Parts: sequence; C-alpha cells; structure tokens
Amino acid sequence: MASLGYFVDLYDLLLFSIVRLPSLKSLGLTGAQGTSTGIFLLNVQMAGLLIGGIFWGILGDKKGRLNVLFGSILLYSIANIANGFVTGVSGYALFRFIAGFGLAGELGAGITLVVELMPSAKRGYATTIVAGVGILGAVAAYFVAQFFDWRTAFFTGGGLGLCLLFLRISVAESPLFRQASQRVEKKGRFLTLFTDRKRLFKYLYCILIGLPLWFGVGILITLSPEFGKALGVKGQVNAGAAVACCYGASVIGDMVSGLLSQYLKSRLKVVYLFLTLTAISIGAYLFLTNLSLLQFYLVCGFFGFSAGYWVLFLTIAAEQFGTNIRATVTTTVPNFVRGAVIPLSLLFQYLRSAFSGSLIYAGLLVGLLTLIVAFWAVSRTRETFTADLDYLEV
Repeated sequence: MASLGYFVDLYDLLLFSIVRLPSLKSLGLTGAQGTSTGIFLLNVQMAGLLIGGIFWGILGDKKGRLNVLFGSILLYSIANIANGFVTGVSGYALFRFIAGFGLAGELGAGITLVVELMPSAKRGYATTIVAGVGILGAVAAYFVAQFFDWRTAFFTGGGLGLCLLFLRISVAESPLFRQASQRVEKKGRFLTLFTDRKRLFKYLYCILIGLPLWFGVGILITLSPEFGKALGVKGQVNAGAAVACCYGASVIGDMVSGLLSQYLKSRLKVVYLFLTLTAISIGAYLFLTNLSLLQFYLVCGFFGFSAGYWVLFLTIAAEQFGTNIRATVTTTVPNFVRGAVIPLSLLFQYLRSAFSGSLIYAGLLVGLLTLIVAFWAVSRTRETFTADLDYLEV
C-alpha cells in the first residue's frame, strides 16, 4: 500500500512537469510567459508541499500514520480532478497548491510505517520495494500524458488515488506508534526539533542531503526543453520524455542503492557514492552540447539513476529520530527538500539575469551549491543501518 501510494504521489507530482507546456499553451501562455508562469505554478505547488509537510507530519505523530495515509490521498485526489477543469492560471495555481498540500503526507507516512514494521536488518529491502514500485508512477504519468489530453491525465491521477483509498482499508497501524501513544503524551510537537541544538542540526542535515535531487528534477529536468535549446540539442526536447527517462532510470538507481546499502550494511557509504554520480551527471547535463535527442535523454536517465538515493535518504531520516516525532521528521524532510525548489529557482532566475540570460552558468552555480552542502551534511550524519527505532525523543 505504501508502494502504490508513492506511485500515485509521483504520478501527480511529476505530471505537472510533463504537461506544463501543453496545459499552459491551451490556456494561451507560450514562450517566455509560459516559462515564467510554469515556474510560478511549480513554486505554488512546492509551497503547498512545505505547509502540508508540517501539517501531515504532526498529524501522523499525534493521530497515527494511517490517518495521514487516508487524509492525504483523499485531498490530493480531489485536487487532481479539479485541476482537469481549470480555465485560468488562478484556478490552476489554487488546485496545484491544494494538491501539493495533500501530496505532502503520502511518502513520509508510508516510509515511517514501513520502517517501523520491519526488523533493522531488512528495512532497506522494504524501502527498496517502495522506491521501485513508486517511482514507476512518474513513468506512468508520461505515457498517460502521451496518449491522452492533459485534462484527462489529471482525471486519471485523481481516479487512481480514490481507488487506492479503498484498498487501504485493510492496512494496520504501526505497533511502535500504538506503544508510544501509551507511554508519552508529547507527540508530534514540531517545535521539539528546534528546542535542542543537536537535534536541530541533525534535522537540517537530513534536509540538505536531498537538495541535489530536487535541484535536478525541479530545475534541470522540468526546464529540459529550454536547456535543450541552450545546449544545441538536435531536435525539440519533450519535457515529458525527459521526466520519463529520469524517473525510469531512478527506479533502477533506487533499487541498486537500497540493495547496495544492505550488502555494505551502511546507508552513508551508498549516499556518498550516489552523490558523486549526481555531481558527474549534472556536469554532463550542463556541458555536453550538440547532442542528439536520444543522447540528451540518456543524460537525463544518467541523472535519474544517480539521484536514485531518494528513498534511502528518507530511510536515514526516519532512523535518526524517536517514535514520537518520527512521522513529523519523515514527512517534513522530503517536503522541505521539494519546497527548497522555491529558493533554488529564485536563485537560478537571479543568476540567469546576472549572466545575461545564461541557463548554463546559472544552473552550474546553483548545482554546485546544492552538492557542496549535501556532501557536508552526509559527513555530519550518523550511520543508522542497525539502529533500534523503539525509543522516544525527550
């Protein structure tokens, strides 16, 4: 159920990147106006993720992981269906915000539930399954958008979510959460993360590790048609195809990173490896020019594979904190990473103006920034492969 939830989560989250250009074109927005409006809508969606991450995370620790899994999927399914009826940018923005708010609870609650149900030696296998099934949602979004109108693609996402809502009736609550509910009253207190310096920095490190992933997805892949033109790609780059190549390869990357962490009995060694690959792939994306369409899509796939430590990094976040704030952390961390696209995109746009409209130099500087802070954050994070999760934060 967590895997299917992540499937629908990524279907919806990446669907906008895939249908951005055709949907805005149908609303009368093209060229530079379409690009700026697309970035605005992406930022609105990410703002919903930020706010929703806090709300659903706190709810998950106060009322249980299952309440989040039910409530979040219901909200973003309705918002998805509403997106299919929009006739203007204001309505589009409103429902992207609501969809982002709803999406914010899905992955964090699912990962929290999974890691609490599994013994420490096998948690990596479980989260690998979640990653492998879930990331295929982005690939499914591409094929649906290829064969159907963008409005129908949104309707499909909403319908998938509502179907999953009924399937989840048989899912059981986490035993660790039930036990913690009997032992402590202070659950889901978001501000607890800020009352202890060590705990705060541990939380910040978890967020910083994921920045390169969403810099790549939120800027490089989302704006792939614009980058393709700047890089002299021989042909018209399709954003949906770039997303499908990226996430199709991410399925392999996430499975490899999860299984490798089990083999090496280490989370951090694998994250170091995949961060290095991410740095190489970003460099290839920004500096390989005059490629054919196939070669460009292969580079997008290389980045997707390199960024395939997303669920592994969420597993690390879940393993860093006690049961009474674990859902809060695991839900807010990925959404703060996703929401970081807002300041990153604003910085990208500022640097683009400073470098006379150059996408390449702006992308290089922002990418370097995210990679530097991610490597630093990993170096400050403790290994949690064998961590016992049955404890509380005080």
